[in-house]
Amino acid sequence: MEDRRFSVQQSQGSYAARGAAGAGISAEATKVLRNTYTLLAMTLLFSAVMAGVSMAVGLGRGASLICSLGALALVWLVLPRTANSSAGIGVVFAFTGLLGLSLGPLLNHYLQLANGGQVVMQALGGTAVVFLALSGYVLTTKKDFSFLGGMLFAGLMVVIVAAIGAMVAGMFGVAISAFSLALSAAIVLLMSGFILFDTSRIVNGGETNYIMATTALYLNIYNLFTALLHLLGAFSDD
Repeated sequence: MEDRRFSVQQSQGSYAARGAAGAGISAEATKVLRNTYTLLAMTLLFSAVMAGVSMAVGLGRGASLICSLGALALVWLVLPRTANSSAGIGVVFAFTGLLGLSLGPLLNHYLQLANGGQVVMQALGGTAVVFLALSGYVLTTKKDFSFLGGMLFAGLMVVIVAAIGAMVAGMFGVAISAFSLALSAAIVLLMSGFILFDTSRIVNGGETNYIMATTALYLNIYNLFTALLHLLGAFSDD
């Protein structure tokens, strides 16, 4: 799972600037929302194109891992320094493009199953439904979900440690199928909470940088999709 700590950490100290729940969205927040969703749509499309390229050329798992590590390096080391300039947009596209490339081997694996195409489409549809439903709820109610920050950060740390433990166990041939499914289910719940949290930050004035907001929401969608894909693939006939 891709790291989400930067989004939670940046939220600390920003809650005082938020409007009361139920109040109308300010002009500034509306502008951030518009820019965020525009950039998010563009980066999701670009990521999908890069995933298609990765599938077409048969990108290997090793190259996929390198793409993921490169994306993390951009988020940790480059994006914080460029988020307030136009260069940040290029970094976001590079970041989402690398993650799109990294999806190639995973998608090819599922598409090789008898009902793999159906599984992938169900994961895509489920991701879209969850994101649109949760985002729509926040946009409609303007509810402040800042209280979730601490719990989400703690949950993220638990999931990261568990994922590392599962990887190490897998290297030694330990069967962890049930644990892996439980981990994917936890990621689905965690990313759903982050969608509420990050959308609420924008609506209530806690996040005013649309580049950082786009990155946070993209990571929510990316991790939600891969976790749903794992769960649906496991419970399919194959």
